[in-house]
Amino acid sequence: MANHKSSKKRIRANERRRIENRYYAKTMRNALRDFRALNEKAVAVERLPKMMSIIDKLAKRSVIHKNKASNLKSKLMRQVNAM
Repeated sequence: MANHKSSKKRIRANERRRIENRYYAKTMRNALRDFRALNEKAVAVERLPKMMSIIDKLAKRSVIHKNKASNLKSKLMRQVNAM
């Protein structure tokens, strides 16, 4: 158990961040699932910038790794171009 005031605060802060990061990561995964289920190119092209923005924000916040973000964006672009 933590004995110092600062270590107790760090534990509380880490727990808050963990829960927040889980929320953002899950939201991104749900958005990806919905995006991958699209069949119309026009709709996909319209939603693509929003997906890129979500992925970039998570990479910026270090919720996901920057290389994972790059790979996800690449896969989405290939999906849209293949439609």
